[in-house]
Amino acid sequence: MNLALAELSRLVARRFVLLMTVLLVAAFGVTVATTVASSHRPTAAEVAEAEREVLFAQARIEQIREDCERQRVSPEFCEVYTEREPRIEDYLYGVFVFSQEITDLVYFMIAFLALFAFLVAASFVGAELTSGGMTNLLLWRPQRVTVLGTKLATVLAAVVALSAVASVLYIGAFYAIAEVGGVPGVLDGEFWRDLVLTVGRDLGMVAFAAAIGFGAATLGRHTAAALGLVATYAIVWEIGARIVFEVIEAATPDRYMLSSYIGAWMAGEVSFWDQYGDRQYELTWMHAAAVFAVALAAIVGGAFATFRHRDLA
Repeated sequence: MNLALAELSRLVARRFVLLMTVLLVAAFGVTVATTVASSHRPTAAEVAEAEREVLFAQARIEQIREDCERQRVSPEFCEVYTEREPRIEDYLYGVFVFSQEITDLVYFMIAFLALFAFLVAASFVGAELTSGGMTNLLLWRPQRVTVLGTKLATVLAAVVALSAVASVLYIGAFYAIAEVGGVPGVLDGEFWRDLVLTVGRDLGMVAFAAAIGFGAATLGRHTAAALGLVATYAIVWEIGARIVFEVIEAATPDRYMLSSYIGAWMAGEVSFWDQYGDRQYELTWMHAAAVFAVALAAIVGGAFATFRHRDLA
C-alpha cells in the first residue's frame, strides 16, 4: 500500500481525531447558535433611526473638516476623525452585521482550528512512539526520514484541508445569518480581498501549530511532551519573562513574545506602545513569518535530526 494513503487511513481511524472533530463542530455550532439568538432583522423604524444618526454623524464630520481647515490643524489629527464615512449598519444595535463582525469570528475559528491541529498532530506521532507502533511501521518501511516526513506531510495536508472546508462552511453560515436575520453590510472587493488574505494567513497558522505539535511530540516521544512544551513556554516566558521585563522596565517587551507575532500574523500587522508610552512600533506578518521559520527549524528540524539515529525501543 502507498505509504501516504496508509498514514491517512491511520489518521482518520483514530478515535481521538473523531472526538476532536466532534468537539470542533460543537464549538462552531454553539458560536453560530449564539449569533442567531443575539441578532434580529432590523425593523423599518430602526433603519430610519440609523439613517438619522448617519446624517448627524456626517454633519459632525464635515464640521470637523471645516474646523481643521480654518485652524490649520495637522492633517493627521483630522484624519483620525474623518478617515471613514459613517454607515447605516454602524447604528443598528443588536443586529449581526457580517462585514463588521466576520473578521473577529474568523479569528475565533482559527484559534480552535489551530488547537485542533496541534493536538491531532502531536497525538498522531506521540501515540505511536509510546505504543511501539512506530517501530512496527519501520519494520515494514525501514526509512526513518521518509516515514516521519510522510507522517508529517499527511497530518499537515489533512488538517489544512479540513480547516479550509470548515472556513468556507463557517463563513457561509454567518453570511446566511446576515441575509436572514441581520445585515450583510458593505461587501466590496476590498472587503473580500482582506477576508481571503486573513483566511489564507490563518490556514498557515493551522499548519504551523500542527508542525510544532508534531515536532515537539517527536522530540519528547510522547503527546504529553508537546503539551508540556506549550505550558512551560506560556508560564515561564509569556508570564514570567513579561513580569521581569516590566520590573527592569524594558522598552519593548512585546517584541520578545511569540503571542505578539501570532497576533501580527493573523491580523496582518499589529501596533504596540513601548513601556514608556511615548513611541509606537509595529509588527507585521513578515516579522511573524521569520519568527515562525526559526521555531520550525529548531523544533521540527531537531525532531528529524534526532529521529534519524536514536533508539526507538
